[in-house]
Amino acid sequence: MPSLIDFRRRIRSVKNTQQITKAMKMVSAAKLRRAQERVIAARPYAQVMRDMLANLVAAASSDDRSADSPWLVRREPKRVDLIFFSSDTGLAGAFNSNLLKAAQKFHEENAGAEITLTLVGRKGRDFYRKRQATILSEHINVLNKPTYQDAAGIAAEVIRRYKDGETDAVYVINNDFKSVMAANLSVAQLLPLELPKQEGRGATSQSDYLYEQSPLEMLERLMPRFVEVAVYRAMLETVAAYQAARMTAMDTASSNAKDVIDSLTLHMNRVRQAAITKEIIEVVSGAAAAE
Repeated sequence: MPSLIDFRRRIRSVKNTQQITKAMKMVSAAKLRRAQERVIAARPYAQVMRDMLANLVAAASSDDRSADSPWLVRREPKRVDLIFFSSDTGLAGAFNSNLLKAAQKFHEENAGAEITLTLVGRKGRDFYRKRQATILSEHINVLNKPTYQDAAGIAAEVIRRYKDGETDAVYVINNDFKSVMAANLSVAQLLPLELPKQEGRGATSQSDYLYEQSPLEMLERLMPRFVEVAVYRAMLETVAAYQAARMTAMDTASSNAKDVIDSLTLHMNRVRQAAITKEIIEVVSGAAAAE
């Protein structure tokens, strides 16, 4: 049975670990607050831009030259580009494992397609490096301080491939920030852009716009920007969701450390009580023998 010294060493070790997890929780809470503000600010812009582009695609589709636009061509998805977001570090519970499960499910659902990966985050990169996967590019440590320039760099090659007809569809998998306790797994199709739902016979758009320029010319300029904005938003969502998951995991670790300390303290007190009782019995027995 462990001695009192062993118990004290163990309790001291767990207390040190608890201090670390508490500090990491506080750091993640501070980072989460800033990341959440950026996500909330980016969501309306990204959503309005997507709605506007969807209506623009509907307007451009009626142009006689629409057949020549790579943004309006809809092909059978035999070649798919997948932008996969994960974290660069762990200690965030099931954050990365849930993402990887979603990616594996995506591969199963598109088993007949040739999937090319754009990996953002070290955990996803390490996972797919050990497997037979076609990797287009890797982006590590860009989620520490995500910028729009980073998002544009990630999206550049994917945009070129779709525009040149090297891929038929582009998808994004990431965790969307929902709350501190939960995140939403998101599997979104970026390209080709989905048209708005038709309302009645002959309807082609949800909103009516007056275009000073040709819708095709506007589409040529705005579609790459839309992909960049979508990637940037996914980066912000991933950072916020990761910090929330990490904060929750560290809070749970601190609570578990407290339970371990209480359990070890209880066992230590029992051992000490047993040792004291044994000494008392020895003293009493010795006194009785002396009489």
